[in-house]
Amino acid sequence: MDVSEAIARRVSIRAFKPDPVPGAVVADILARAAQAPSGGNLQPWRVYGLAGAPLADFKALVAANPAGETPEYDVYPPNLWEPFRTRRFQNAEDLYATIGIPREDKPARLRQMAKNGEFFGAPVGLFFCIDRKVGPPQWADVGMFMQNVMLLAVERGLDTCPQEYWSRYPQTVARFLGLPDDHMLFSGMALGYREAGHPINRMRASRDPLEVWGELRGFD
Repeated sequence: MDVSEAIARRVSIRAFKPDPVPGAVVADILARAAQAPSGGNLQPWRVYGLAGAPLADFKALVAANPAGETPEYDVYPPNLWEPFRTRRFQNAEDLYATIGIPREDKPARLRQMAKNGEFFGAPVGLFFCIDRKVGPPQWADVGMFMQNVMLLAVERGLDTCPQEYWSRYPQTVARFLGLPDDHMLFSGMALGYREAGHPINRMRASRDPLEVWGELRGFD
């Protein structure tokens, strides 16, 4: 599998099979992902993986607190403007359409969103954390590390779903992981084998063409 194929195949999967993923496979993916670039080679990522009983214990804590906690950062800017507002709106509409949930059925949408707290049934939950004192450039470094994880997972026949949903549970995650006080949660990720027949996994987020967001100068 080449890089282009892995990029094309990578999608956010929201229904997983319970089949376990060997710890050696997860460790290998994370170790290889650490080849990601980082400014000054700071390597600012700190990663925790949960499976088996620890994962079940963590999910039970989350289920007992459906309201969540005060996030440490905003996943999206308030009052999104165009074209970002329309992109986000359409993405949600396309997602819920795959499982037949209309916009007016708020309870059903909330139930689907709550499946984030179960890692969508994935057998592995990953958490990506970072030192509180670093800035946006280092957050970008963690994002590149996460992209490596997702592409390497595809190479191994696995699937993922990056989840900034976990920003709603900063205290629960920190306590459960024993996160140092000077570190904070950045994002989570579900990892496992997709449930191929589930309709939600047919979701393919649209992408604007290059001419909308890119400009090339000085080329033939």
